[in-house]
Amino acid sequence: MRRRRAGFTLLEILVAIGVLAIIAALTFETIAGAIRARDMLEANDAMTQSARVALSKLKRDLALAWLTPNTQAVNTFRTVFVARDDNPDRLWFTSLSHQRLYRDARESDQTEITLWTEDDPTRSDAMVLLRREAPRIDQEPEEGGPILPLAYGVVGFDVHFLDPVKNEWKPEWDSTGVDQANRLPRAAQITLTLLGPDEDEGETLVPYPFTTTVILEYAPPLTKDLLGK
Repeated sequence: MRRRRAGFTLLEILVAIGVLAIIAALTFETIAGAIRARDMLEANDAMTQSARVALSKLKRDLALAWLTPNTQAVNTFRTVFVARDDNPDRLWFTSLSHQRLYRDARESDQTEITLWTEDDPTRSDAMVLLRREAPRIDQEPEEGGPILPLAYGVVGFDVHFLDPVKNEWKPEWDSTGVDQANRLPRAAQITLTLLGPDEDEGETLVPYPFTTTVILEYAPPLTKDLLGK
């Protein structure tokens, strides 16, 4: 008798190929999902780290904001603290937060700082937060010094200020005006809003607000507590 040859029929081969295709598709989808989740977590971590670094720098600059009591000096220097509620806000002020990078540099801890936003050249839906620092105080508080980016993907920058006399939060401040002449706010509340990936839809960007409050060390104390007692 002839021995029967063992083998697969065409139907069995087609079924095996179909099963392998299903397994491959499921494996690919699982790997793709894991990659998307990793990318979203990395983007969220980068956004959070960027916000933390920016807020830390802002808190130090504002905490050491300073105004000289000598307002009669002429053609030497001018100290100011001005904040405009421009949506996003714009600030320029003098501070004692400067750090010398080189030995024997003719610099002190006094500095002029300006904070503002401009359109992000790499994306049309966000802005970049810029910081200008001049290592010397002069008659032009808004000019001079290098400009460096502080945060990218910015969609909101809002600062409110606590008036130590009226115990009220104000959206603007002007130490060159009459009401707040040569005065600092007691505290500042900073809200920086950045774009980040949506947790439900990774490809969609949504705003994430980061808020912090800083006490200005050289500001006068409150005249009374917030409860009016």
